[in-house]
Amino acid sequence: MLRIISERIKQGYRTIPFPAGELPKLPERYRGLPVIDSTKCPDGCAKCVDACPTDAITINGEMKIDLGRCLFCTDCMDACPEGAIEYTQDFRLATRTREGLVTDGNAFDLAQSIDEKSRKIFGRSLQLRQVSAGGCGACEADINVLGTLVFDLSRFGIKIVASPRHADGLIVTGPVTQNMKLALKKAYIATPAPKFVIAVGACAISGGPFVDHAEQNNGVHSVLSVDLYIPGCPPHPLTILDGLLRLLGRIETKGG
Repeated sequence: MLRIISERIKQGYRTIPFPAGELPKLPERYRGLPVIDSTKCPDGCAKCVDACPTDAITINGEMKIDLGRCLFCTDCMDACPEGAIEYTQDFRLATRTREGLVTDGNAFDLAQSIDEKSRKIFGRSLQLRQVSAGGCGACEADINVLGTLVFDLSRFGIKIVASPRHADGLIVTGPVTQNMKLALKKAYIATPAPKFVIAVGACAISGGPFVDHAEQNNGVHSVLSVDLYIPGCPPHPLTILDGLLRLLGRIETKGG
């Protein structure tokens, strides 16, 4: 026992200081918010459009990427002969509206906080029930990681609870398969009002790689009204945490 305590003391404080201080350093291979340099694509060759597995890229006068569909696979970047698309290390991706996820690679609307009355109710204590509506386990795993000592979600008063009856909202992953559609509706009904619905990952936002498949519903918005969209495949835990804190007004959206 003394050996364990000694080792723990050596390790020191392991929880990241986010959102205070400098932004966390992510691995070089991390792929965050994409940027587009349209000047490198004057002819609109559309090789990136053809390469995208989820039709997340459109060229209609100007190139746009739908982050709700994007799998962050970089197939578009690899296909572009001019290097017009690059993925940055910016993990801040959450928005309040589905339209806000469509970006020209320059302007991007980060999530605005809930109104003042709601912040007084939920700003210091938010209980969420996680619903996997046909997810592969990746988004679910990154939500679970938020409970570890590195991120320590509970220090913000946010907890994942065991029942929708104890929750202030649902945090949903997966494309909402036909088998989970009714279960998701029941979980929502069981959650006391006022309540939130948070869609995490490309599948929950748009169906992801399964978009338009007959056995799923192209995401949560087809069943419930969504209050926060957190894109990614899967989104990094910091992306999820950043979105939740912006929703609660714990991070000011102005100026990033």
